[in-house]
Amino acid sequence: MNFNSRNKMIKKRIILFASVLLLVGFTQSNFAQIFKSVVSIKAYNSLNQVYAGSEFKLAVKADINSGWHINSDKPHEDFLIPSKVTIDSSNGFILSKIVYPEAQEVKLSFSDKPLSVWEGEIYFGGIVEVPKDLAPGKYSLPVELEYQSCNNQTCLAPTTAKDTLQVEVVPKSAAISEINQDIFKNIDLGITQQKISGTQNNNNSITSVLEHSGLLLSLIFVFLGGLALNLTPCVYPLIPITVGFFGGQSEGSTKKLFMMGVFFVVGMAITYSVIGVVTALSGAVFGSLLQNSYVIIFIAAVFVVLSLSMFGVYEFQLPNSIVAKAGGAKNGYYGAFFMGLTMGIVAAPCIGPFVLGLVTFVAAKADPYYGFLMFFVLALGLGLPYLVLAVFSGKIKKLPKSGEWMEAVKHIFGFILLGMAIYFLLPLLPKSFSGYLLPAFMIITGLYLLIFEKFGNKIRGFRIFKIAFSIIIMAVAIYSLIPSRTQEINWKPYTANTSLASLGTSKGMIIDFYADWCIPCKELDASTFRDPSVINTAKDFLTFKANMTKSLSPEVEALRNKYDIVGVPTVIIVNSKGQEVKRLTGYVDANQFLQILKNVE
Repeated sequence: MNFNSRNKMIKKRIILFASVLLLVGFTQSNFAQIFKSVVSIKAYNSLNQVYAGSEFKLAVKADINSGWHINSDKPHEDFLIPSKVTIDSSNGFILSKIVYPEAQEVKLSFSDKPLSVWEGEIYFGGIVEVPKDLAPGKYSLPVELEYQSCNNQTCLAPTTAKDTLQVEVVPKSAAISEINQDIFKNIDLGITQQKISGTQNNNNSITSVLEHSGLLLSLIFVFLGGLALNLTPCVYPLIPITVGFFGGQSEGSTKKLFMMGVFFVVGMAITYSVIGVVTALSGAVFGSLLQNSYVIIFIAAVFVVLSLSMFGVYEFQLPNSIVAKAGGAKNGYYGAFFMGLTMGIVAAPCIGPFVLGLVTFVAAKADPYYGFLMFFVLALGLGLPYLVLAVFSGKIKKLPKSGEWMEAVKHIFGFILLGMAIYFLLPLLPKSFSGYLLPAFMIITGLYLLIFEKFGNKIRGFRIFKIAFSIIIMAVAIYSLIPSRTQEINWKPYTANTSLASLGTSKGMIIDFYADWCIPCKELDASTFRDPSVINTAKDFLTFKANMTKSLSPEVEALRNKYDIVGVPTVIIVNSKGQEVKRLTGYVDANQFLQILKNVE
């Protein structure tokens, strides 16, 4: 740039800047009333109450008078005043993050090029950190928007719009809940995690990956996460169910097996995605449908109905018109899709850090279509191995030679489905009785296969398999009936009266949030919490179990809000100062848990 061009630019800026100042000087008195009312703001909190040491989301709604604009936070001209949201930090509150809305490009009569401005109704968002040592009580938090307003002819002097937000700090024994979600849906805070309980959740890496990835990469990431969920204990029961159903329903045709597998996976994906989206947007405990008695009875009924087909009572068939269009394939499509719908509910409690992160991400987006897509792809990843398993298990009917031994295979699969029906009914039955029901059924099944099941006995290899299978299930049943002499952590029921004030001289507190329908919870109880080293170390802690089975009850809802519980199992570890130091979601082995307890200070 030569000297003359640069000189002309400087003169041009000086003239523009002088014009703005001249307009401000001449019009300030004439526009005094307008000046006061060009912009008004209203501040909102995301929580009805907060804990010391936590954080909450701040929303600021600004209304700009028609015909007026305010400069954005990044105006194009360096002499223009940028808008800025601030809070009063005299009480220790810190505005750690602020998100400004997208600016508009507006051409004004006194500018040669468009300016970056806002107009109309706009929303600012931020994260406010609460001081750790702030005493419980109500605090006034002044919120200010510094801005410069202009219309097409005039710019007013910079000024400030103010509002005061009332923030109530409560002890950690108090319950809190989210509010003003209709306001916060207008703000994208980048999926920032709220430290409601005073400690960061461990899902930041997942939400961060999703936040910084495009849609395609996010879907690939979620799909791979769905595949990984098959390694969790919660999906183990799906394996014998899948083998049992497809092994007994198909006729061995690869095409039919594959199509049945597709129906199964689609059914699972639909149910799982609906559950995930509804749960994320409603804030309920993930997988809480399984606490509903009617849902449990429905699932058990599905297993019973499907098992009856294994015993030859009936056969699933599509209507003839559809059969004709499908090229004659008619066996099991209804059943496969229906089974997939049910398995979606069974798979829902497979909670873990990945699903927790995805739940939080979808909830923050508040977009049901986006949420449905994410959970649908997650379920496709979860269901893909079962598509392969469907083809493989169905091929079991093509072993050596077809014959009456296939009827015995179908009967075995039928007993497996009946056993799963009983398993899901157990939470509805009295505990004094439910512990004996499934072992008794297994013993009866073993005796029936040994004594009364005659199909396939002529084939020596199959007869050996059937005898071994019967003996194994009876041995497992008898072993489960033997009273356990192993020790476990001395758990006490968590009640509404339990508080951090009861810590006393203990090293801290362990709270295990569980549900009767939660399979990983039972895995923790059976292995991790029965480890002698874990039991010995846990003696230095107060240990409580919080029952989240009836997750729609007021008591459980209060617990969920108080501790920000998204899914079960969740194990919260609190130190002697009442500070949450670790939150576990999903299964961990004894060595991991022991190391965590030893590191609590």
